[in-house]
Amino acid sequence: MYHSRKNGFIFHCYSWYINYILKKDFSAFTHNQLVIKEDEAVLLLANRFSWWDGFMLFQLNKKVFKKEFHALVTTDDYKQLNYLKYFGCFAPESKGKDVLETLLYAGSLLDDPKNLVLIFPQGKIKSSYVDSIAFEKGVMQLVNASKKKFQTVFSVILTDYFNNRKPKAKAYLTTWQAEEYISLQLLKSEYNKHYDAAVLKQTQKAS
Repeated sequence: MYHSRKNGFIFHCYSWYINYILKKDFSAFTHNQLVIKEDEAVLLLANRFSWWDGFMLFQLNKKVFKKEFHALVTTDDYKQLNYLKYFGCFAPESKGKDVLETLLYAGSLLDDPKNLVLIFPQGKIKSSYVDSIAFEKGVMQLVNASKKKFQTVFSVILTDYFNNRKPKAKAYLTTWQAEEYISLQLLKSEYNKHYDAAVLKQTQKAS
């Protein structure tokens, strides 16, 4: 498993830089308000639509969630974007057993209230306006590896230019109260309800 390699100095430098490039390249990056429990970790499920995803959600963590940031990324992303490890990103080193160990590690992070674990259920980058968000089965292995005493947050980030030279980005956030029994199909269904609602709100802005 490829672990995160947090470094205080590098972390703060990149934190400043992320804030800078978001303001420079976007006319706005907004989000709705959300109440987060301090005594529970956060499992953040988000759509994967661009190179910007992790940076935007890292920024949201500073403003909204205020937790210790961790993100499960693909092996390719971890290798190609080697700075990700300084933000709390981790990844499986190989397929098979190492993937399972990585998911177990991610689940254990959710047992600590100070943590946030970001997961992109669909894995690979897709358009932000696909019909639905796919969920890989590893999501449930992660959930079942925890004590299931965390809060689940759905995030959908959508971008549009509208009348601006630079795009606007909006994060649609909602908390989801898990039932006693969680299945992959249920989690996927509930997330996609939120995704559909976010797309509808976004398209209504343009009308």
